[in-house]
Amino acid sequence: MNFVLQAQGITKSFPGVQALKNVSFSVSPGSVHALVGENGAGKSTLMKIISGALASDEGTLFIDGEERILKNPREAQDLGIAMIHQELTILPLRSVAENIFLGREPRKAGGILLDYAALHTRATDLLNQIHVSVDPSRPAGTLSIAQQQMVEVAKALSLRARVIIMDEPTSSLTSRETSTLFQIIGELQKCGIALIYISHRLEEIFSIADTITILRDGQTVHSAPTADLTPDSVVRYMVGRELKEVFPQGKDSRGDTILRAEHLSGQRFTDVSFSLRSGEILGVAGLVGAGRSEVARALMGLDPLQGGTLLFQGEQIVPRSVRAMMRHGFAFLPEDRKAEGLFLNMSVRDNLAISMLDRVFPFGIIRPRLLLRLIRDYFHRLNIKTPSPLQRIKNLSGGNQQKVIIARCLSLKPRVLILDEPTRGIDIGAKSEIYTIAQDLAAQGVAIIMISSELPEILGISDRILVMREGKSVAILNQGEATQDLIMHKAAGGTSWE
Repeated sequence: MNFVLQAQGITKSFPGVQALKNVSFSVSPGSVHALVGENGAGKSTLMKIISGALASDEGTLFIDGEERILKNPREAQDLGIAMIHQELTILPLRSVAENIFLGREPRKAGGILLDYAALHTRATDLLNQIHVSVDPSRPAGTLSIAQQQMVEVAKALSLRARVIIMDEPTSSLTSRETSTLFQIIGELQKCGIALIYISHRLEEIFSIADTITILRDGQTVHSAPTADLTPDSVVRYMVGRELKEVFPQGKDSRGDTILRAEHLSGQRFTDVSFSLRSGEILGVAGLVGAGRSEVARALMGLDPLQGGTLLFQGEQIVPRSVRAMMRHGFAFLPEDRKAEGLFLNMSVRDNLAISMLDRVFPFGIIRPRLLLRLIRDYFHRLNIKTPSPLQRIKNLSGGNQQKVIIARCLSLKPRVLILDEPTRGIDIGAKSEIYTIAQDLAAQGVAIIMISSELPEILGISDRILVMREGKSVAILNQGEATQDLIMHKAAGGTSWE
């Protein structure tokens, strides 16, 4: 069989970490090759090596059967390998066309001037090739996330890529946008382009992948045609054990109503009402743009609450600031952990210590032993995996980063915990751990508001479900009556239901 790309025996170590050990896999032209594994399994490191961003310690890369040593991403691009990162690399103030041909713009007058006519013509041709109708002169920052992703695909085509790596491409897309992306992937396959597809969403993997390679602890544990695998077998290979209960079933520990929202309005939402009991997990569902995150931010004092009444333990409160809400016993895990939840260049220890300053730095006096004891306690409770507390948090896997933010929230001893997309971009093993943490907190009486775009997650973890549509609360569903179809019907604006 002809392979456009082969990796054989790829090994890579960092100080204190064996990231990859003897990893091998092959990609055929016109195929979708899925790469799956828990966070920290080595997927990102492997893709950086294939795309020329990192050098391996051992192993060999073959492109079209010829051994290649990639010194930088430009060399990989010249050989037809392009990578579309989960965090898109769009320059928002540049036009769509300029983003597509960045650094390779057509020129005239002996190379002195940009040839804007040729630039726009070539960009339009590429966008038409993937059936995207976007003005190439439009600033890329004004596009939706889905449109920006299509611009990245056009950029890969402009490089004449024969292998396109997609890292969690649907993590911020709606179901309709995901369907459009899958159609484009099908068109790319017809052109003989191979795709390496990284995702934690197994339903997507089984929908589009021809072959699945599974990594665990930096090693290839299995690789097979998708038809020879099942979601359960993939999970078993990923985590090295059976996950019999992805959603742990805790007993009903709900107490009295602790929070009541009446006709709240704010930025991009209006007339939102709900109640929350101690020990309850209230799921919040809705389509992208329904106002879910905006409600969470207003409850935490991040954005102004413009109207309505908020009652906490029977007394009216006004969320004037984050500090004020923290004093009331509120804690918040934001949707974008890297932009809003973490200090990426600081250590794991310091990211945790930020929420404990009053305990570990009283009167400006450092108490290092107490800090270390507290941090180790949270590492143990939440199973946070890191070579050292002094490791920069940006080097941790997504699941471990998320658990550090949860640990910071727990250090505040919250009465109300707001989780906005707590499992986005993390693997199924880490997801299961976070579900267990949420259930344990609820059993201790913590009231939890959990926003999620994944309906199986909402159905599996929630006691009740608040459905939002176009900035309004439209339904409260009990766990026993809620189904995916009913939630989507309410969220999309259905008027009748049988």
